[in-house]
Amino acid sequence: MAILRFKALTDLMNKKVPDMTFPSQRVSDFYGELVFNDEAMKRYLQGSVYEEIKNIIANGELINRNIADGVAAGMKAWAIDHGAVHYSHWFQPLTDGTAEKHDGFINYGPDGNIIEEFSGKHLAQQEPDASSFPSGGIRQTFEARGYTAWDVSSPAFIVGSTLCIPTIFISYNGDALDYKMPLLRALHAVDKAAVDVCQYFDKNITKVHSNLGWEQEYFLVDEGLYMARPDLMLTGRTLMGHQSPKDQQLDDHYFGSIPERVAYFMRDLEIESQRLGIPVKTRHNEVAPNQFELAPIYEECNLANDHNQLVMDLMKKLAKHHGFEVLLHEKPFAGVNGSGKHCNWSLGTDTGINLFAPGKNPKGNMLFITFLTNVMAAVHKGQDLLRSMILNATNQHRLGANEAPPAIISIFLGSQISSMLDKIAEKVSDSKMTPEEKTELKLGVGRLPEILVDNTDRNRTSPFAFTGDRFEFRAVGSSANCAGAMTALNAMLAEQLVDFKNKVDELIENGVKKDEALFQMVRNLILESAPIHFDGNGYADDWKREAAERGLTNITSVPESLSKMLTEHAKKVFVGQGILSERELEARHEVEIEKFVKKVQIESRVLGDLVLNHILPIAINYQNVLINNVKGMRDVFGGDAEQLTENERQLIRKVSEHVSVIRGKVGEMIEARKECNRIENAVDKAFAYDQRVQPFLAEIRHHVDELEFIIDNEMWPLPKYRELLFFR
Repeated sequence: MAILRFKALTDLMNKKVPDMTFPSQRVSDFYGELVFNDEAMKRYLQGSVYEEIKNIIANGELINRNIADGVAAGMKAWAIDHGAVHYSHWFQPLTDGTAEKHDGFINYGPDGNIIEEFSGKHLAQQEPDASSFPSGGIRQTFEARGYTAWDVSSPAFIVGSTLCIPTIFISYNGDALDYKMPLLRALHAVDKAAVDVCQYFDKNITKVHSNLGWEQEYFLVDEGLYMARPDLMLTGRTLMGHQSPKDQQLDDHYFGSIPERVAYFMRDLEIESQRLGIPVKTRHNEVAPNQFELAPIYEECNLANDHNQLVMDLMKKLAKHHGFEVLLHEKPFAGVNGSGKHCNWSLGTDTGINLFAPGKNPKGNMLFITFLTNVMAAVHKGQDLLRSMILNATNQHRLGANEAPPAIISIFLGSQISSMLDKIAEKVSDSKMTPEEKTELKLGVGRLPEILVDNTDRNRTSPFAFTGDRFEFRAVGSSANCAGAMTALNAMLAEQLVDFKNKVDELIENGVKKDEALFQMVRNLILESAPIHFDGNGYADDWKREAAERGLTNITSVPESLSKMLTEHAKKVFVGQGILSERELEARHEVEIEKFVKKVQIESRVLGDLVLNHILPIAINYQNVLINNVKGMRDVFGGDAEQLTENERQLIRKVSEHVSVIRGKVGEMIEARKECNRIENAVDKAFAYDQRVQPFLAEIRHHVDELEFIIDNEMWPLPKYRELLFFR
């Protein structure tokens, strides 16, 4: 391993940045050229087929076989013209990645010759094996049948020589086995619920769409150094590694000049993304060394999520062309910032209104406040459910450390919005308002546009922050599929809006005027959800105590957090709105429980292997070097050697102590793992791994890192943090 380390360092020092050539034309000249978008459909589809498919996409209607055949014919012609020879249904199973099975366009013609064939049947549905993907018990090993079905709302695209068709993935019995199907259901639910509430204010609003703008953080490390770190290769993070004397203390990497080799990778990634219609816009150095960020312009939620999945795949492929490896793990390096995927979420109407932005008059601002307070109420009621969507085996290492938000879910609003909500809560009474009170309140609400002029500061310690015209969910992990968080958020808000409308309607039926009913309900939401509102420092110990007093939960155990997926509130949100059946919800809980167990299990096995077969032999060799040195000193200096070799003898003791502790802890960890593996109940096994296996990882790491600090640099087998984080 030491040979690999020094070879990688030598190769890196001799590496030159290659000359790169990029398209000289403007981005607008090649943007979306590999997407079967509106422009391509106009060109390749017959007029009637084009008009029908546009109508189907706009209204979410089912597609019939004749239209599917017409679209397939045009799509095949377009794909072949762009060099495609295969097609694939591209879907998002519960593996946190994407999946695809490639089929060639070729088939036998009537006379036995080879022809290109692609029908509506091929476009609309495929049958991948469903038994080998996580299903939480919905599919047994011997039950292989599953279906992928075309998501008409997300355009097809070409990667390499393959036409990729975004699809949902369901079992033979119709159970959702992916992230996309529940997301589409949640988007439909929030559309309907939000339109019903919007109708109080504007009868012209007939459609509400959810928008998402993701910010993808990631690390880049040299490919050679990566290959010399088995822990990075097999787990995505370093299971050992002494902190570099210099890392991010000076904040000199953040927004600094982008290293030339990295800039070439970024430019390559941008071009390929833009050719695929992904509107990437922002790139910069992040806080930690060798950490970076990519962000696009916001898009409709389902499409944005597809694009994020595609970008993560592109990153991995293109990084290799530049001699890099992309690290998407939430905490690949201890002691420096981890990586998140900040999800900027908003709702927009078909009339051009952003429901999370102040309006131009009291009515528009009351619409804004209505949705703002319903979001607060939804997050307050669903704090545990929301956390269960983002706290997993990888993100647990990031939350609450180095600028990542804590596991306590709270909402940051900023002083101006907070002040406005306080005034509403004070002025609106449960009884009928006087004309003077109503006028005063409406005038106060009407001043919002003057108050909100970029006056909402950012709070990095808040997991869920209002940032002027959207909410930023900062707690999502960098490797995660955004659909998990977005499904929960949109579903929770839909459930809350339905409840809000029912209560407003009840007040109106009892003789309360509409404006007064809305004001009363908004006030109630402000008061009821007050505990979730926190604008202070989320890292402070005082906040933990205060949050507990407010009734907010601080769950850091992954199995405990995942258990909140099965609460009555979770079932009301998901099952009650038809987003997931109870069977599907229970299956997803089981999938996440199994993921946690397997990831901790893999980490413990990798750590044990590295320690026993790489670290301890090197430590013992170094110990022998020191012992031989002491013996040699005695031969030369006789009785005077005792004083001269005191430092060496102390080092021998330290090395011996660390070796002894490590060997013992590894043995204990292996036994604990064996005991846990005998547990049949999946939930009990997860809690056992959490409480009895996972603590060994940190204990063993501490002693290994101490050895790294002691042992001769030339003997240490693994690339060190200073090399991984600073060699480019």
